[in-house]
Amino acid sequence: MDRDYIHIILADDDEDDRMLFRDAFGELRIKTKVNTFNDGVELMDYLNTPDSILPNVLFLDLNMPKKNGIECLYEIKKDPRFDDIAIAIFSTSSSEEHIEETFVQGANIYIKKPSDFTTLKKVLSDVVTLNWQYHTSGLNRDNFLLRL
Repeated sequence: MDRDYIHIILADDDEDDRMLFRDAFGELRIKTKVNTFNDGVELMDYLNTPDSILPNVLFLDLNMPKKNGIECLYEIKKDPRFDDIAIAIFSTSSSEEHIEETFVQGANIYIKKPSDFTTLKKVLSDVVTLNWQYHTSGLNRDNFLLRL
């Protein structure tokens, strides 16, 4: 089903981060529909609902209670229904271990959360307007980490 908007999902346990994320997309001139979830359990419950609208881009925080972003990534990558979802790790962590693990597990891009709203808007705009087919066909460790 083709849509005239980009469906975005963010799973993040920080309410302020979810609010800033929604606000940033509200200010961008990109037609989006944004859903947010408080943790990985809520996210996976939604994705596994038979009539859920799957996102074009899923932003995953790594450090969430109940089920963290890496656990969600494992589950998503094991299920072929989710093969067309671009997965952006969206975390305060810049740990090489986290970056490497999420790359190996099949995430499409790793983004360290920006510290200011203007940079957040630019990063989100850049990520959702990426030509994902091109970006993922040449995916390597060098273009995995989004450099600000």
